[in-house]
Amino acid sequence: MRVKNVCFALTINLVAWLKPSLCFALPPAQDIPEEILRTEIILEGRSPVDGKPLSAAEYEELQARLAQSAFPPEIAPDLRELIFLLQLRKFIKTIIPFY
Repeated sequence: MRVKNVCFALTINLVAWLKPSLCFALPPAQDIPEEILRTEIILEGRSPVDGKPLSAAEYEELQARLAQSAFPPEIAPDLRELIFLLQLRKFIKTIIPFY
């Protein structure tokens, strides 16, 4: 009977000791909550060309200039054919996955 009580007490202590603590799941207190970060308005950005910091107006102007390219994008015929063949291969692999 005494051995049974000791085993029971050891089992209870082991389970209580291995139980994960709830405080580990909480973020640190100095973190800004996600709800506040989602409503924050970002007033600066980085240039996609060279990575320099830009103001909102400069960023918008740069985006407009990049959108108004003087030349339409041209792809070499060899590259266009290769892209088509890769897309065709991907389509066939969705139908016949073991091919």
